[in-house]
Amino acid sequence: MTHHDPTLAADMQALLETQRAHSLKVPTAKDRIDRINRLIDLIADNKDALADAISTDFGNRSRAETLIADIGGTLTELKHAKSHLAQWMKPSKAKVDFPLNMFGGKARIEYQPLGVIGIVAPWNFPIYLAIGPMGEAFAAGNSVMLKPSEFTPATSNLMKTLIEQSFSPHEAVVITGGVETGVAFTKLPFDHLLFTGATSIGKHILHAAADNLVPVTLELGGKSPAIVTDNANQDTAAARIAAGKLFNTGQVCLAPDYALVPRENLRAFVDAVQGKIAAAYQTLQNNPDYTHIVSDRQLDRLKALVTQARDSGAEVIEVNPAGEDLSAINEKVMAPTIIVDPSADLDVMTDEIFGPILPVVPYDTLDQAIAFVNARPRPLALYVFSADAQDQETVLENTTSGGACINDTIMHSTQHSLPFGGVGPSGMGSYHGHHGFKLFSHEKAVYKQINMDSPFKPLRAPFGNKFKKAIAPMLKK
Repeated sequence: MTHHDPTLAADMQALLETQRAHSLKVPTAKDRIDRINRLIDLIADNKDALADAISTDFGNRSRAETLIADIGGTLTELKHAKSHLAQWMKPSKAKVDFPLNMFGGKARIEYQPLGVIGIVAPWNFPIYLAIGPMGEAFAAGNSVMLKPSEFTPATSNLMKTLIEQSFSPHEAVVITGGVETGVAFTKLPFDHLLFTGATSIGKHILHAAADNLVPVTLELGGKSPAIVTDNANQDTAAARIAAGKLFNTGQVCLAPDYALVPRENLRAFVDAVQGKIAAAYQTLQNNPDYTHIVSDRQLDRLKALVTQARDSGAEVIEVNPAGEDLSAINEKVMAPTIIVDPSADLDVMTDEIFGPILPVVPYDTLDQAIAFVNARPRPLALYVFSADAQDQETVLENTTSGGACINDTIMHSTQHSLPFGGVGPSGMGSYHGHHGFKLFSHEKAVYKQINMDSPFKPLRAPFGNKFKKAIAPMLKK
């Protein structure tokens, strides 16, 4: 049984109550932009220190990947929210139904802050998946309590220090700590809770939030497939699937988890992916561009997936161009690994991989590939590579996923106009851009009635013939 520190829980509850008391005064557009500007300054002014902290946590985290995802991605998200804030805050006009529209009835939707937003951020992109949604919560006029991952302690502690320097406790606080702290955090009565992480943990988050009726957005994962059709540009497909798989060494919820390719193209595709990987990473040891696995526990889990596949008789190809002995170094480095035609019941085909392993599964017809995807839980993303518009639509119309890309991987999540989220076991709810502003807002329906009262008298007791005449149109088929 897990025992919780009552003092810790009480302290967090006190912080939440402090924020809620201040949230009764709705921040103006100027206040919200000021908060977003402080986040922008925090990231931009400390980008080197933040990149160093992430690399410390990983053992080595590609600086280029940190700059494009955690630093650049976060700043882009924040600047987008800042530039669109005034428009987002405006009430939306709503249609008034006949006949009240003829008499001057008015309807609108107003966007009110929810209050206090709880954010539980993961370790794989510890800045982007913490500060990005924080910016959208600020845009919507909320205060934020952030629980970053205990698996990236250097980054989490630095974020805590920087946020405490830039924000008052009623605006934003960071709660660091391990599992016990995380469990207590998720039991707080937030006005909304955003969790990004594993599906297995997401179930516990939902249970914890239910006691306080806290609305929850879950950004989970799953096994995102990449379907390559026989008419696809095979070279481009291989390059983009390899790049998507090896960004952050596959420690990405949107990474292509496995590839489905026509049986006749199987060997050519495997060879092409192998070639793309070898060209990108000519060495693995001490390569600043090749990100390490975040922990020994994760590395052991990934190695076990490969061992099981090899023991089952599947073809296992480790792409190690320089032939380095990675077992001889005290680093969390794992060679990119292709598993050819694995059995569907292997762990590598049932569990989310979250590492540099790409199973390649042959299929005979496109319908067979679609059936393979649909026989499994709905994924966070689906990628279809095809030169034929009809094949693209066939795949998209006959599968369900949180999001999708045609002829690429991951890129849909970088578009601020698109909602980002899962479906079923890959998540619930979505955010990014305007979708994030609305997620963290209460859409309040407002109707202004007409002054004339005579149209409503037949709808009040005592009900007579005029009542029957008034509602007759409503009762028709």
